[in-house]
Amino acid sequence: MSVGTTLLVIAYVVIGVFLGERINLLCGKLVRYLSFMLVLLTVYDVMLRYLFQSGSVATQELEWHIFAALFLLGGGYTYARDEHVRVDIFYAGFSARRKAFVDIFGTLFALLPFTAVVIWAAVPFVERSYEILERSSDPGGLPYRFLVKGLILGGFLLLGLQGLAVLGRNLRFLFSSSGEGSGGGQPQVEAELSMSESPESGGIG
Repeated sequence: MSVGTTLLVIAYVVIGVFLGERINLLCGKLVRYLSFMLVLLTVYDVMLRYLFQSGSVATQELEWHIFAALFLLGGGYTYARDEHVRVDIFYAGFSARRKAFVDIFGTLFALLPFTAVVIWAAVPFVERSYEILERSSDPGGLPYRFLVKGLILGGFLLLGLQGLAVLGRNLRFLFSSSGEGSGGGQPQVEAELSMSESPESGGIG
């Protein structure tokens, strides 16, 4: 690994630990408007098809692209709000400290390695798409498909930032003097998120 790459990784980790959550909350606030756009576009497409017996390849592809942006760029925000799907039936009954240990373990050995592998695998894929300025292969399709493929990197970089933020937050909780009996963990996280999103707190938004 070159010196430049090492410095980039260090900067990414530092940004993730200290700013990852705010970045994802801000991104989530911006991306959520795509949901409204997607609903309007889908209604427009259905009306064209069933009322006017017409259709548009570009409209269909735009629907797919907006959905891809919602899914990829909203993942980190969903994780920040702790609204992702959990399949662990035991986690809800754990103490705050045990939850912190589980979150740290899951972040270090599942989330961060997974995001790193996806980013590593996606770089040449996205690079090739940008080199050839990839566009839709269908007649009447949208140009600039390479921009949409770039969202793969953007989405997983945001998810990795949030993983680092969760890691740093749980480590601070475990090592804080007030952590033992305060019942911190997720209730504390929700309070921090509420404060960061409220205009009165001077946070984002």
